[in-house]
Amino acid sequence: MKSTISTNGSKSQAMNGMLADNWWAVALRGVVAILFGIAAFAMPVVTMLSLVVAFAAFSFVDGVFGIIMSVRGARQGGRWIWLLLSGILGIVSGAVAILWPGITVLAFVVLVAAWALVNGTAMLISAFRLKIDHGRVWLMIAGIVSVVFGILLVLSPFTGALVMTFWTGAHALVLGATLLVLAFRLRSHRTGLPGEFAASGTA
Repeated sequence: MKSTISTNGSKSQAMNGMLADNWWAVALRGVVAILFGIAAFAMPVVTMLSLVVAFAAFSFVDGVFGIIMSVRGARQGGRWIWLLLSGILGIVSGAVAILWPGITVLAFVVLVAAWALVNGTAMLISAFRLKIDHGRVWLMIAGIVSVVFGILLVLSPFTGALVMTFWTGAHALVLGATLLVLAFRLRSHRTGLPGEFAASGTA
C-alpha cells in the first residue's frame, strides 16, 4: 500500500516538475487560442471555409504542443496517454479540416465537439495530479470550459456557422486566458520566485 502511494506521489511530482519546466509550451497554447478567438470575432460574416481554416491551424498547433508536453512527461516517468491522445486528435482534426474543404456544418460541428471533449477531459485528468499552488484550479477551469463547449456543440449540432463562430471564439478566448494564467503560475515555480517578481525579472 505504501509503495503504491509512493509511486503515485513520485509520478505526480514528476508531472508538476515537467509542467513547470515547460511553462512556455502552456503559454504558447494560450497565445494561439487567444489569437484564434480574436480571429473568430474579427470575422462577423465568416464563411464556413474561413472558420474551418482558422480552426485547422489552431487545432494543429495546439496538438503539436500537446504532443511535445506528453513526450517530455513520458521521459520523466509520467503517464501522459490522455495528453498524447489530445495532441494527436488536435493534429488529426486540423488535417481533416484542411483536406476536406467541402466539409458540411454538421460534420465540422462533430469534429470540433470531439476535439473539445477529449482536450477538456485530458486537462481535467491532468489537473487532479497537479499541485494546487502550481495552478490546479486554472487547469481545471480550462478543462471544464472545453468540456462544456463540446457538450453545447453536441446538444446543438445544427447551429449556424455564424453562431458557432461566436461560440468557438468565446471558448478560445477563455481557454487562452486561463492557460496564460496557468503558465504564469507554473513559471513562478520554475524560477523559484513569486509570480509577479518572476515576471518582472525577465522584463
